[in-house]
Amino acid sequence: MKDFIKHFYLLLDKFKSGENFAFLRYSDGEMHLLMNRSLKIGDNWWELNGVRKSGGNYHPINFKDLDIIKHKFFFDALKDSYQYHAKNYFVGLSCRCCVGNENFKWQVDFRGGDDEHLTWANLLINGNYNRFINEMLPLFKEKKIVFICNEYMDLLKLPFDVVKDFRVGQNCMINNFNISDEIIEWMKENNIKDHLFLFSASSLSEVLIHKLFVSEKENTYIDIGTMLNNYLGIDINRGYLQGGATLNKICIW
Repeated sequence: MKDFIKHFYLLLDKFKSGENFAFLRYSDGEMHLLMNRSLKIGDNWWELNGVRKSGGNYHPINFKDLDIIKHKFFFDALKDSYQYHAKNYFVGLSCRCCVGNENFKWQVDFRGGDDEHLTWANLLINGNYNRFINEMLPLFKEKKIVFICNEYMDLLKLPFDVVKDFRVGQNCMINNFNISDEIIEWMKENNIKDHLFLFSASSLSEVLIHKLFVSEKENTYIDIGTMLNNYLGIDINRGYLQGGATLNKICIW
């Protein structure tokens, strides 16, 4: 049985040693996309496969319009990123305590079965978030960091320097789908190796990490999600960012 805290330290040990890796996060939203479900999110509503529900207070950074027919190219790219297997390519999925046994089993099966590279999407948050802040984040200061993030985000208050940033906008999964070409070209032209790439670009992060990792494995790629929103001038409406009860949640396998 996999251990939530132990897996955090397995990743942290790689980070400390300078061993490059990729860490991708497929939370419940990505799970629905992997299941071929169209997804839309507005200011105070969300819609799954045409069924709209009210609720939530979403920042424009979170607005989405993903249609399985019109945007099949993105759905296919997301599946490719999820099903790719390679050394040091870690895929985090939604655990059974977050999405239930049936959905959890579907994710494992769709990936091709459990293995050492399958882990939690929540590995760096919830009960591990304080470990991330206190033990991993300070090490970022030693890295050459590239940040792929939304145009709304302000990088000036980050506790580390950023050598290069690439920006995406609203519904970036579609509107900025080809930004991978720009990033890879920059990497090749500047012989970028042993850099830390951070991604806060919704579900596009997984597609980008996959493409960049395939192009150059001598960098570390981490989907940082909302983990640094406290520093970025963006909404902090996640429970773990507000000191909520989820900070004590140890996700199970």
